[in-house]
Amino acid sequence: MSVDTADNSTVRADGQHNSLLVAQLREQFGGQLLHEQGTLTGMPVLWVSRGALVDVLTTLRQLPEHPFEMLFDLSAIDERLRSRRHGLPESDFTVFYQLLSVSGNRDILLKVALSERDLSLPTVTPVYRNANWYEREVWDMYGVRFEGHPNLSRILMPPTWNGHPLRKDHHARATEVDPYEMTVESQEREQEAMQFQPEDWGMQRQSESTEFMFLNLGPNHPSAHGAFRIVLQLDGEEIIDCVPDIGYHHRGAEKMAERQSWHSFIPYTDRIDYVGGVMNNLPYVMAVEKLAGIEVTARIQTVRVMMSELFRITSHLLFLGTYLQDLGAMSPVFYTFTDRQKGYEVIEAITGFRMHPAWFRIGGLMQDLPKGWDKLVQGFVDWMPARLNEYEKVMMENSMVRDRTRHIAAFDTANALDWGVTGPNLRATGCDFDLRKQRPYSGYENFDFEVPLGSNGDAFDRGQLRIEEMRQSVKILQQCVNNMPEGDYKADHPLTTPPPRERMLEHIETLITHFLQVSWGPVLPANESLQMVEATKGINSYYLTSDGSTMSYRTRIRTPSFPHLQQIPDLMRGGFVPDLIAHLGSLDFVMADVDR
Repeated sequence: MSVDTADNSTVRADGQHNSLLVAQLREQFGGQLLHEQGTLTGMPVLWVSRGALVDVLTTLRQLPEHPFEMLFDLSAIDERLRSRRHGLPESDFTVFYQLLSVSGNRDILLKVALSERDLSLPTVTPVYRNANWYEREVWDMYGVRFEGHPNLSRILMPPTWNGHPLRKDHHARATEVDPYEMTVESQEREQEAMQFQPEDWGMQRQSESTEFMFLNLGPNHPSAHGAFRIVLQLDGEEIIDCVPDIGYHHRGAEKMAERQSWHSFIPYTDRIDYVGGVMNNLPYVMAVEKLAGIEVTARIQTVRVMMSELFRITSHLLFLGTYLQDLGAMSPVFYTFTDRQKGYEVIEAITGFRMHPAWFRIGGLMQDLPKGWDKLVQGFVDWMPARLNEYEKVMMENSMVRDRTRHIAAFDTANALDWGVTGPNLRATGCDFDLRKQRPYSGYENFDFEVPLGSNGDAFDRGQLRIEEMRQSVKILQQCVNNMPEGDYKADHPLTTPPPRERMLEHIETLITHFLQVSWGPVLPANESLQMVEATKGINSYYLTSDGSTMSYRTRIRTPSFPHLQQIPDLMRGGFVPDLIAHLGSLDFVMADVDR
């Protein structure tokens, strides 16, 4: 399958196309479409009846022109304490489905209202295969049952967990529950709950000719790239089947967002893809800016692009070194970490921090660029091209690397879209879809760069493509140095910038407003907004719900690594253990980006 995005290279589907789509759905489903909600998400938001959900999704998936090939996200919200719901269907819990059409460069969001007395929906896994994990997450976090799901079980919380953490009546702090004690009995109970039962996953323990071996890879194996466990069903070295097991790194980031002010949650975003740095801040602050109605200056946009691309390079360097290490080459990681250090020296000089600067702000930046920033960035830009050429020659042209990665864990564009794969892993299949080009944000439309593409969608292409992406990032950095706009580093807006001191000394109202904004945080209008960005590992998005408060009512963080790990069994059945290690390395994931 090839997805042609040539006609959508610069802009997404406009309002007229969206109106035509909604009219088509209304004509087909009539009263089953309950409500069209106005939001700041930039896409149609339709409430549909529970009985029509599967049919509506099937229709959208099978549209003759520009179908919605990907289930981009699926989650829920506990509506019971939300006060600003005027005009919306009555609902205790709402489950939402965000669909993405790569071919049409457009989105649509479907919502289903549920009563607390009847929290059940039909599974949509027959329509979108990657709904499997998302439905398990909604069951885990909210207690919504999906009838017909192949294995509706906990996915982020331990099997023995009581309650559903993202419900509003579930505790958010350890101080709200009794002190925890690990007794011998409770330890044995936890260990027993962790035992893998093949029958639960439709696996047999033996065939007519052999008895299968079940092997735990992880959760602390170095080749598992973090606290990740994957249970392998093996016949010798051949992988008959496997089950990824996540949640060991889950910290409840979405729950924490409900008790942090809009500003104070920014440092938490740094810890999602913890090697992505300010790239994590960007979708969050841009989504908040939509709620607040803030437009930032060209200088802010350009600085944000520059720092994001710096972190794209440092992230890809980490990937490249550890990827080659997984393949058995021990020295490359020292070279890539040396160059990564040079990138961090620039980042630290500008922001004051290295990995987690939390430097972007709602409406701007923490501070302006320091004197001499251009010489630092220029030095890095001058250094990297020759190093990238050397990496390509020594690493990707190495016969061992080619033998270990060519045609390994290969998948095409159709398979990638089935599983929700985005970013470099999608583009390695030849699919030309990069949000920086298809939906330019933060001024990316002003930059000249290319989108590297692969052709085979295998482990080799996924490695080679990231080297090409670093070259393009260097090209963007050079343009930032050459064309940095003048202007302020903060938008002139009361929700972002403290008023001048002399005004606070003269006007009591200004002083009171400033005091409240600093101590409590800004109050944002009740609405919903969403921002997607092309992050280091794929598309990352923040979907924010404001109830007219100083804190978010619901913060949904959609990360790229979550669906990337769900795809593993589909690719590795019939492969071998060394192939799995190569594939894990080629995916470029960190578990904080999976578990949140």
